[in-house]
Amino acid sequence: MADDYYQLLGVARDADQKSIHKAYRALARKFHPDINKDAGAEERFKKISEAYHVLSDPETRSQYDRFGADFRQYAGAGAAPPHSRGRGPSAYTWTSSGGSPDGGSFDWDSLFGDMFRNMRGSDHTAEFELTVEDAYRGGSRTIQLASPDGSVHSYQVDIPPGVLDGETIMISGAGGAGRGEGSSGDLVLTVRLRPDKRFRVTGADIEVDLPVTPWEAALGAQVPAVTPGGKVNVRVPAGSSSGRRLRLRGQGMRRHGGRPGDLYARVKIVVPKHLSDAERSLYEQLRAASTFDPRAAA
Repeated sequence: MADDYYQLLGVARDADQKSIHKAYRALARKFHPDINKDAGAEERFKKISEAYHVLSDPETRSQYDRFGADFRQYAGAGAAPPHSRGRGPSAYTWTSSGGSPDGGSFDWDSLFGDMFRNMRGSDHTAEFELTVEDAYRGGSRTIQLASPDGSVHSYQVDIPPGVLDGETIMISGAGGAGRGEGSSGDLVLTVRLRPDKRFRVTGADIEVDLPVTPWEAALGAQVPAVTPGGKVNVRVPAGSSSGRRLRLRGQGMRRHGGRPGDLYARVKIVVPKHLSDAERSLYEQLRAASTFDPRAAA
C-alpha cells in the first residue's frame, strides 16, 4: 500500500500551506542524509520530500486528494502533473548542494538556515599497512594517501604502541572542508597489519617459532627468541617436544591503556642436515642405548 502523503508529513488533510511547509521543515531537519546517518533516514527523507512537493502545489494536491496514490495515472486524462511527470518516490534522488527533486530551484539555505551555511565537513576514511614491528613499537610516521581527484597528500600519523589490526587512528581536521564557519571533518585511518612469516598476531597475543636442537629440547636450555621488540631469552623445560607453546606473560603487543598481550614461543626441534663423524657416532650410541619409542607414547 502506498504511503499517505498527509500521514508522512504528520498533517491533517485540511492543513493550510503554512502548516505543510512547517511540518516538512521540521522533518527535513531530522532526516536529511547530510545530518542523519542512521539506516533508513535517506529513504524516509525521499518520501517526505515527495509528499511535500505534491502537497505544496495546489494543483497536484487537488489531483492527489481526488485520485489518491494513482493521481498521476488518472489526472488530466493521463497527463502527469507538471511537478511529478514521470517521477515517483522511488525515482526521487536528493542532493545537498541545491536543487529540488523535480529539477527546479529550491532554497535549501532558507529551509535549513545556519545548519547548512555552517556545516561541519565530512569525515574521510582510508586504510594503511604497518609491519608488526612498527605496530609493536608505535611512534610517528609519514604516510601518503591519494585523494579522489588523484592528488597525493602526506600526513603525519602518531601510532600508539601496540595498535592492532582493524583499530583506527584519527587525524583531526584532515577530512572534508566545512561549509561557511563549519569545521573540517576528520581523517579516520584503519590499521592493517602486514602478514609476517615470523610473527603470528591474534588480538594482542603474538606467536613465534622457537627453533631448538634435539639436546636442548631433551635436556632443557635457555635459548633466544626473536620478537617484534628484539630478542628475549626463553627457558625451554627439559623434555619439550615440537609444538609445545611456552608462554611469556605480558611480552605481546603493548596495549595503550590496557593489559599487554602475551608472547607464545612454539618449540620447533631442528636437526642438522649434515652430521660430522663425531655427531653421527653419538647419535648411534644414543639409538643403541635409548628405549624411548615416540610412536608407542602417542
